[in-house]
Amino acid sequence: MPGTVQSIERAAAVLRLLAAAPDGLGVADLGNALGLAKTTVHGILRTLHQVGFVEQDRSGAHYHLSDAFGRLGESYLDPNELRSRAINWADSLASRSGEVVRVGRLVEGKVEVVHHVFRPDDSDQDLDVGTTLPPHATALGKAVLAYDTSARPRTLEAYTTRTITDPVKLGEELATVRSRGWATEFEEHTVELGSIAAPIRGLGGLVVGAVGLTGRIERICDSRLRHRADLVTMVRATADAIARDLRDDT
Repeated sequence: MPGTVQSIERAAAVLRLLAAAPDGLGVADLGNALGLAKTTVHGILRTLHQVGFVEQDRSGAHYHLSDAFGRLGESYLDPNELRSRAINWADSLASRSGEVVRVGRLVEGKVEVVHHVFRPDDSDQDLDVGTTLPPHATALGKAVLAYDTSARPRTLEAYTTRTITDPVKLGEELATVRSRGWATEFEEHTVELGSIAAPIRGLGGLVVGAVGLTGRIERICDSRLRHRADLVTMVRATADAIARDLRDDT
C-alpha cells in the first residue's frame, strides 16, 4: 500500500508540473524538478501515456497534458459538489470584500456559474447561477482556461474595446495567469467593472473550477489602476480553502 500511494503521489506531481508548462517538459526536466531518476520518471510517463493523460510532441523529447485529461475537470466533479464545498467560503469572501462573488467551471468552452453571492448591499441584483460567461473575457474564465488551453475559443468575441481578441495576446495573458496563480479582468467583459479570480484545484492538482469577485473599477483597483493586493490575497485564500475541502472529502 505505501508503494501504491507513493506512485500515485509521484504521478500527481508530474501532472501538476505539466499543467504549468503548456510547451511541455522533458524527462530530465521532470526528474530535476522532482528529484527522481530519469528511469523512474520515464516509467511514470509511460503509464500516464497508456491511460491517455499525457502525449508526446512530434520529436518525442517533450511531454504535455492530453486534451482528454484537460477535459476531465468538466466531468469528474459534479457541479453540485463544487457548489456545496464553495458556499461557505464564497459567502465569507463576499462579506469581507463587499463585492459580488461567483464560482464557475468550464463546460463546453464556456464558464458556467455554479454559485453566485450577491454584493452585500441593498442594490437590485440578478442571480447568475446557471448562466455562462466567455472564458477569454472574464477573470473567472481565464483562471480556468489557463490550465486547459484545448478549450480556448476559436473566435475571440469582443465585448468591450478592452476585450482580448488576439490569440497571441490571450496566450501571453494565460501564461501570466499560470505563473502567478491568479487572473484579472479590467473592463474586458463589462465597462466600469473589474474582476479577480483564482483556480480551484481538486485531486492531483487538476483545476476543476475557479472563484472570483467582481466590482466597479474604483473599488477593485487602487489609485494606480492596479488590482488591489488585499483582494487578490482574499480570492487566492478562498480558492485554496475550497480546494482543501474538495480534497478532504474525495
